[in-house]
Formats: sequence, structure tokens, C-alpha cells
Amino acid sequence: MSRPESAAATLPALGLLSPELDRLGVELGPHGATLRVWSSAADSVELVVFDDTDLDWITDTVPLSDVGGGVWEVETPLLRPGTRYAVRVDGPHSPGNTFNRGTLLVEPYTRGLVRSGYDGWRSVVVDGSFDWGGVAKPAVPMDRTVLYEGHLKGLSKRHPDVPGALRGTYAGLAHPAMVQHFLDLGITSIELLPIHAFTTEPRLLQHGLANYWGYNSVNFFTPHAAYATEAAQRQGPEAVLREFKGMVRLLHEAGLEVILDVVYNHTSEEGIGGPRSSLRGLDNRAYYRQDDDGAYIDVTGCGNSVNTATDAAARLVLDSLRYWAEEVQIDGFRFDLAATLGRDAHHDFTPDHPLLRAIIEDPALAGVKKIAEPWDVGMGGWQTGNFGEGWTEWNDRYRDRVRNFWLSDVDYARRASTSPVGIGGFATRLAGSANTFSAQRGPLAGVNFVTAHDGFTLRDLVSYDVKHNLGNGEQNRDGADTNRSFNHGAEGPTDDAGILATRRKAMRNLLGTLLLSAGVPMLTAGDEFARSQRGNNNAYCHDTPLTWLSWQHAPWQRDLYAHVRHLLRLRRDNPALRPIRFARLGEHTPSASVMEWYDENGETMSIERWTDPAHRTLQYVAASTPEVEDFNRILLMVHGNERPTEVTLPEVEDVTRFVSLWSSEDETPNTDGPALHPGEVVPLAGTSMRLFRAE
Repeated sequence: MSRPESAAATLPALGLLSPELDRLGVELGPHGATLRVWSSAADSVELVVFDDTDLDWITDTVPLSDVGGGVWEVETPLLRPGTRYAVRVDGPHSPGNTFNRGTLLVEPYTRGLVRSGYDGWRSVVVDGSFDWGGVAKPAVPMDRTVLYEGHLKGLSKRHPDVPGALRGTYAGLAHPAMVQHFLDLGITSIELLPIHAFTTEPRLLQHGLANYWGYNSVNFFTPHAAYATEAAQRQGPEAVLREFKGMVRLLHEAGLEVILDVVYNHTSEEGIGGPRSSLRGLDNRAYYRQDDDGAYIDVTGCGNSVNTATDAAARLVLDSLRYWAEEVQIDGFRFDLAATLGRDAHHDFTPDHPLLRAIIEDPALAGVKKIAEPWDVGMGGWQTGNFGEGWTEWNDRYRDRVRNFWLSDVDYARRASTSPVGIGGFATRLAGSANTFSAQRGPLAGVNFVTAHDGFTLRDLVSYDVKHNLGNGEQNRDGADTNRSFNHGAEGPTDDAGILATRRKAMRNLLGTLLLSAGVPMLTAGDEFARSQRGNNNAYCHDTPLTWLSWQHAPWQRDLYAHVRHLLRLRRDNPALRPIRFARLGEHTPSASVMEWYDENGETMSIERWTDPAHRTLQYVAASTPEVEDFNRILLMVHGNERPTEVTLPEVEDVTRFVSLWSSEDETPNTDGPALHPGEVVPLAGTSMRLFRAE
């Protein structure tokens, strides 16, 4: 789908900040409110007001006036905080636009929603005022950021120290018991799965299932009401929003950031024939990607794709981000299927897309973390490493290489007596993925992860060779087939003590790699306790104890937690582990870590050792640059096959000893070993890691 000219050269600049698109939605005033709605193809737009208690009883209708630029406007005293309303739109039929004046639509900029029946919604006017009490955003620097991806409900739903009425709610997430866990563990930023108002697809309801993850947005400005306490839900959308803001304020008081996983690439209106609840009824042609005949161009796999090549759709996304960042004080966003947002009028991805540039350059979003899931399912959709400066990207190359090294390569070696590849590719990921991210962007351009909400949990990754998704109602067809997992000799639960011990060490190796690598680490909630989903690698449709975190743990799970806590403290205390820039050979690069690589004999790694599958052992010394106030050096050992080996400590200038900090061989973290010296021989167990401080 590429064209001779670059997209940046042929795509006209979008007027994302043009005055015509200012102040869409409801703007409260002293004597009522102004409502502005955008539809370039409509002949008429009408405000519909409902009774406060009977959401099917229309009390008033008011026409909106065409004020130019596709904007329709009305000023009326009928709109006041708490008013339930909808819009009706009519216009000519054309390919891609079929209006239905009888459909009551959600106003896209509404801050509140209530249900009317199963598939109906009513917008609600919300005041939104809130006392932040002077609490500021934590503004955690990227090199100190540790992301913790979790589900708003699942995090606290089963926590015994959270009161029953608060479990699984916004208030529950900010309860002292949860805050204490986050602080004790050592994470800095909670990345929540979607909290924009969403709904469950009819096909899931037919199977008695629910959309648990929330990637099915109804609206981009409204928090999901079902995550609020029952008391707030009874009081209405104003109270729901207030509870959400209260959660943010309490987490900020504790120094914790709130990152939202946002789904701007598609909506719950699905494909043609799906619900007509908002954008489709307003201006289907402008809001969704279509061909000339009106057929949807679906690059998300969800039935529709928001067309950010149009001013109105792109501005809708940008205005939503501004709202959450400014009025709700959100610290950052993880953009689901972000490649879709960067597709131009020809449906090709370009990193210079005006919306992507605006997200980075908008002063209202300055200091806000922008994390891209850098792919979608359309042609040319895999774009890891191709987003511009200012973006941080999920690094799937890191995930795959780390899983391969510790799991599928080891599985292969058991059957073939040697691993398929050497250690070079793994080392590149360990050092920040310089072959993926440019020198200008540096290692902090990548979010390192081994697991995420989508796929096996850490425990299942070392316990299952294949997915077990029959409970999803799709005959095990859904979910990824290539997991790079290894069950270590038994599929699923086992009583074999040897297999269980090997699995535990594999988890320690995976976590050690994640938390000691250059880049921004993301830990999946529950992995610190080795949570299992019984082999389901696509549990998006289970709102049950299968997906809620358990807080009852066996001794070995508490030991794993202690490892994660210890590793995160080591990451905080050792700047050599978290460089901001890539070091350049022969140059002094500020805030970079200079790395020296050695083999098991303490000799500088040769090209042959990097690539030889028979040699999967390395040592590297990383030194923070001298201008760092807490300058330090570390030595990391990695041994990637199951045969034990011996490693000779390298001779490093100005280093006289190596002090043990951590080993994956230990069931519990242990730093009581004696100091070792250059030239000494260290025994290493099969598939293991060790970390030292070089002094």
C-alpha cells in the first residue's frame, strides 16, 4: 500500500487546533449551557432531553443551528448538571452514511453516561468540579519508572484487607492496603486496563461471558461506571467521576502515577450492522475508515477503525487526552493499537501523522507519558521502533527474545542437545535494544516486558506448552498459538518437585532479566506472586476469580515476591542499570552506561562467542557515567543452558572486588556471600543469573 511520495509530503496538515472544532460538547454557563456537536454530512441535529428518572420519557427537544465548519450549536437552560440527554441526527443517504433520525445517540464529548435498557445510553451533564487539595502529579522520570499493568477491578476484588464495599472499585484501588502493596513492591506507575466507559459484545453475552478487559469503548470521556462503588453508582455520573478523581489524588499523595490504557483505534459500534450508538449515527463517513463504497477498512480486528485522517476524529482523540491529563490529572497513556492512529488518508502508517505529532507537541500534554502499542492488524501494521521522539513503545522484540532465551531455546536444547542460537540477540535486548531504537531516542524509548494482560501469565509461561482457552467459547481457536513457552516436562499442574523447582528458577530468570535490563520495565500485576490463569492466554472474557488477583499465597510465592521487591530496589539503587542514553564507542555520552562484555573465561567476548549456539554464557560490566551523583558499576552474569558451568571473574580497571547482590539460583534473595576478586572462579548452576556490585 506504499506510494512513491512519503505520507508526510502528500497528506495535508490536519487542522487539529482549528477554532471550528473548539469547545465541542457541553459548556456550562451561568444561565444554562451551550452544546456543540460536529457532523459535516447532517441536514439537522436535535437535542433530546429526558426525564431525570424515566430515561425513555422525552421532556423536550431543541434543534441545533448550523454555525459552519460542520458544527451544530444550541444554547439552552435545559442543560444543567444532572440533565440526561441525547442527540438525533438526520441527513441524506450516501455510500458510507445512512442516517436514522429515530436513533438516540451518545454525544461524543459527554462526561457522564447512564444506561437505558440493554443497549441504550443517555448522556449526562456533569459539572466535574473537584478539590485536588494542592496534590501534584508525581512526575516520575522515565529512567526511574517501573510500570505495573493491572485491571482496575481485578487488583482489589479479592483483597482481604480492602472492605467488601470497596473491592474491585476505584476507591478500592486507592485503599491503604493496595497502596501499601504498590509501595512495598517498589513500582512507580500503575497502568490500568481500559477505564473508559465500555460494553460487552452481544456474542459474548450469548455465551454467558463478559468483556472483562474493556477494549470496547462507548465513549472517550467517561469513566466506566461499573468500577465505582455502589453508593457512587446510585448517586450518578457526577459521583462516579468524583470517586475516580479521588482515587487519582490518593495515589498521587503516595507518589504513584496513574497511566490509562486508552482505546482510540475503534469503538463498540463494531462493524456495519453493529450498534448505532454515537459516531456512526453522527457522521459515519468521517469518523470511520471506509472504501469508496462505504465498506469498512478494518485494521483493528474489531469491526471498525477510527479514521484519524479526518480533523474531527483526530481532534476527538486529542481533546479526550487533554481532558484526562488536565481535568483528571492522569500521568500518562498507553495507546492500544497505536499504529491505527498514525494511518493517513490512504490508510498507510506514517510516524509524521499530524495526530501523533500533536500528541507529542501539545503543551497540554507536556510531561505526560506517551506509550504506544506500535502495531495493529492491518497491512504494514507492525511498526515497533518507528514512532518518533517523545514516544515510548512496547518492545515485542524484547518479549520474544527473552522468552526464547530462557524457555523455548532451553526446550529445543533438551531435544537437540544444543540451543538454536547464541547469546548475542539476548544481550542486545538486555542492553536496551539499540538495534530497534535510534541513538537519538535511546533505551527509554522501549517498554520491556515478558508478559502482559494479553497472553500467558508468568507462571503459565513456564507451566504450559500450549494455550487452554476452551472456556472462551471459541473451541480454543482464539489467542496466540506461538507463545515461546516451556512447561519443563509436564503440562500444567504437577507434583514433581524437580519440575516445580526448575519452573521457579525460570521465573526468577525472566524477572531478573526484565528488572535488570536497560529500558522501562513493565511488570504484569500478579506475576510477583506467580498468578495462574490455568493456561488461558486470552482471558479477556472472564470476569471471575480466574482473572482477579488472589492475595493468599504459598511460601514459595512469597519468596518470589521477595525476589521482585529486591530486584526493584537494586534497580533504584544502581544507576548503571537504568541508562538514559546509549553509550557511543570512543565518546563520552552523559547519562549512559558504558558496557564491557566478557565470556565465561573472563576474556572479552569474541564475534564467534556472540553467535555460537554452544556458548550461551556471558558477563558484562556496566558503569554509569561519572557525572551521575551516585556513580556505580555492576557485573551481571548470565548462563543460558541447563549444564552447570564455571565462570572466571574478569579483570576490570580499578575494580578490586565483586560484592554479591542477587542470584536466581537462590529460592529466597540472599546477599550474604563473600566478596570475590578478579580472576576467581565462580560456579554457576544451569540456566541462572548473578548480579554483583563492582568496587
